[in-house]
Amino acid sequence: MQELLAMTNTELKQFLDEKVIQYNQPKFIASDPIQIPHQFNKKEDIEIAGFLTATIAWGKRQMIIKNANRMMEFMDSSPYDFIIHHSEKELAQIQGFVHRTFNTIDFQFFIKSLKNIYKNHGGLEVVFSSNIAGDTMKNSIHQFKKVFFEIVHPLRTTKHISDPIKGSAAKRINMYLRWMVRHDNAGVDFGIWKNISPSKLSCPLDVHSGNVARKLGLLTRKQNDWKALCELDINLRKLDAKDPTKYDFALFGLGVFEGF
Repeated sequence: MQELLAMTNTELKQFLDEKVIQYNQPKFIASDPIQIPHQFNKKEDIEIAGFLTATIAWGKRQMIIKNANRMMEFMDSSPYDFIIHHSEKELAQIQGFVHRTFNTIDFQFFIKSLKNIYKNHGGLEVVFSSNIAGDTMKNSIHQFKKVFFEIVHPLRTTKHISDPIKGSAAKRINMYLRWMVRHDNAGVDFGIWKNISPSKLSCPLDVHSGNVARKLGLLTRKQNDWKALCELDINLRKLDAKDPTKYDFALFGLGVFEGF
């Protein structure tokens, strides 16, 4: 540990680059929620499956994967087709879904909102890529939440879309954006959204990545909020300005698989 803390910036980059190579591999998919969108080939299916999976991505990964698969089953394993063509009767038949605080009411509204986004806004990629301001996705995520809840919605459901304007690190949305945007030669991230530069992405910040980042001197702020994410952004972009979120694999792998 002391050796790691004493690393120069060049040595730190080399260490983390090696960890990216170690964990940014197809074998990573089998134990990660990203396996859910990997079940699909159609762009719209991938991005919808990814969005719904990322939305419930907190807690034990095995449970996230299990419940994300249940969501796909409720939609007959054709998420885009179900989103666009479902009837009120079919929507009402979705009952008994619970993942932590995300329940049937939330799931049903997400389906309605996604239909509105694809019917009236050109789809998820268009919404996220239309409101980028500056060098981060902060404004884009904030505007996305506005669009997502522009139709009549249960108040309780608004907590399931984070808003960085209110200080949230928006971990799950940033993870989703990494999946969709980042160009990945290893085949883990999809890179199917071409209108957003990977350089504008932020690393998903959670307990594991935050703790590892602090131990490596990449982060000093104690809270895992948007201010901390901005600090982490600055330091990761010094290591790779074009693809900073690749280091999510290193931070996550060190924390979860190596107990760093």
